[in-house]
Amino acid sequence: MVRLPRSVRQKGDTKTVKSRRSLKLPRRCVEALRLLKEAQEIAQEKAGDRWKGTDLVFCTRTGTPVTAHNVRHDFRKVVEGAGLTGREWSPRELRHSFVSVLSDSGVPIEDISRLVGHSNTVVTETVYRHQIRPVIMQGAAAMDKIFGS
Repeated sequence: MVRLPRSVRQKGDTKTVKSRRSLKLPRRCVEALRLLKEAQEIAQEKAGDRWKGTDLVFCTRTGTPVTAHNVRHDFRKVVEGAGLTGREWSPRELRHSFVSVLSDSGVPIEDISRLVGHSNTVVTETVYRHQIRPVIMQGAAAMDKIFGS
């Protein structure tokens, strides 16, 4: 017998909107992981004898652990594909941009702090909360160009 979470009723519906939203996440995660596994199987086939088979969820094209260098390199390729200068951007910039955009959109600092994993608002306010800079506006313009506005 399958035990349902307390927020799920016998007929499968949930008690609250938040419960329904949280039940959707695992299906989305499972699908994303399934697609990732398929991509890794293709990468393993291409790598042949070079494949290291570490059973990692996120790995390089040869199955080895992902390093900070790998992430920066791949990130810069994406940035350059969006028409920006790769060396001017890092994954860390996304975090700053995320906080700035939320802040400028009126999201309460307490909510932003929780979203970025801070235990209180002090770090969020002193380090991350700043007005959108021109470089971020350039990134937003590139996103509009890519996805249409």
